[in-house]
Amino acid sequence: MTAAAVGLSHSPLIGKNDPEPDVLARVDQAVETAREFIRDFDPELVVLYAPDHYNGFFYKEMPPFCLATEAHAVGDFGTTAGQLSVDSGAATLLARGVLDRGVDLTISSRMLVDHGFAQPLEVLFGGIDRVPVVPVFVNGVATPLGPVSRIRALGTAVGQAVGELGRRVLYLASGGLSHDPPVPVLQGAPPRVAEALIEGHPPTPEQRARGEARVVQAGRDYVAGSSTMVPINPSWDNSLLDLLAKGELAQFDSWTAEDMTREGGGSAHEVRTWIAAYASLAAGGGYEMNYRYYEAIPAWIAGFSVTTARRR
Repeated sequence: MTAAAVGLSHSPLIGKNDPEPDVLARVDQAVETAREFIRDFDPELVVLYAPDHYNGFFYKEMPPFCLATEAHAVGDFGTTAGQLSVDSGAATLLARGVLDRGVDLTISSRMLVDHGFAQPLEVLFGGIDRVPVVPVFVNGVATPLGPVSRIRALGTAVGQAVGELGRRVLYLASGGLSHDPPVPVLQGAPPRVAEALIEGHPPTPEQRARGEARVVQAGRDYVAGSSTMVPINPSWDNSLLDLLAKGELAQFDSWTAEDMTREGGGSAHEVRTWIAAYASLAAGGGYEMNYRYYEAIPAWIAGFSVTTARRR
């Protein structure tokens, strides 16, 4: 069995609030580098760590993480709606392997996922159904958030369980880095909003369109300097990338949710997907991050990064 990892930031504003052409060209080159890396590695299975933005998981039941044996994309922000090509057999084996290693994993036999899962599959593979995948949801927005050490434990357990499959596996992290988009907060929310966050009533097309328009406008406000969002933090982002590159993953155990929010914004917790993916890769031995791109992109309200890594 061999393994590799790719980290890819996502943004619902890609194609809607785009930055300058030279920035887009650098992003395109970074993404193409990741695609070439994946083509060369030729994975037989992708373990995809991604967050949700109150499209599939709600406060009625909000696990810190959850593995799917079947998954359906809702199609938000112009991404594809439909079934992911979940390898249910591999997913079941990994779930058993993680539980056997003492990590309390939630299982979903009908997971709903949004652009956090769909976008990386579309960008890197050309569609949500092009590659066998095991989706793993990692909560990155709904407080209270658990300790980062448990995310690292999850990734380690998945990596150890993958070692028993005997397949070429790509760990794919979707999200982050620092960003603070207008995501609803349960505490203090109006009753109608609180009910939606708890029960997860599917929005009407009109409601979804209005919500997406608010995010697009927030991106424009951020670029114009008229936003109160926590600024993108390149220093914090690169500190995270440095630890991933060095394989010093135990350092993340001392990170607190409060510090992460203060330094990177309310949605910076999506970096938990990166920590999980690199912990999975590290579970099989040392690795080398052989490509790293980073840029703060205000138009996308994101510290945007692409990385690739392989076992030594």
